[in-house]
Amino acid sequence: VQVVESGGDLVQPGGSLRLSCEVSGITFSSLYMTWARQGAGKGLEFMARISADGRDTAYSLSVEGRFTISRDNAKNTVYLQMNNLKSTDTATYYCATPGNDYCQGKNCFSSPVGQGTQVTVSS
Repeated sequence: VQVVESGGDLVQPGGSLRLSCEVSGITFSSLYMTWARQGAGKGLEFMARISADGRDTAYSLSVEGRFTISRDNAKNTVYLQMNNLKSTDTATYYCATPGNDYCQGKNCFSSPVGQGTQVTVSS
C-alpha cells in the first residue's frame, strides 16, 4: 500500500484547507478510509471516516460541523475539507486504511503508512 497525503499549510485561525490523500496498491473503492491526526507530543487521534461508496461518514466531536470527508474512487483519493480552523487543529494529518491498530470507539484504522501532511493554524 502506498499513501501520499498533501495539502497541508500554514493558515490563520478561521481559515480553510483541503487535504488530499492518494492511495495505490489496494482496491481503494472497496474500503472505508479514515483521516487521523497527531499533534506535537500527542497520540494519533481519529478525525473522520468515510464508507467505501462515500455515502456514510463519521466525525470526531472536535471537528464535526467544521470538517468534511469525501472521496473520488475514480482517482483513488480521499479528501478532508477543513473550515473554521483553530489553533488546536495544528497537527500532522494522515489518512489510513481499515484495520485495528488504533480504535477510538467503533472507529478503527491501521497505522498510517504515509508521511502525513502538516497543518499549522497560527496568526
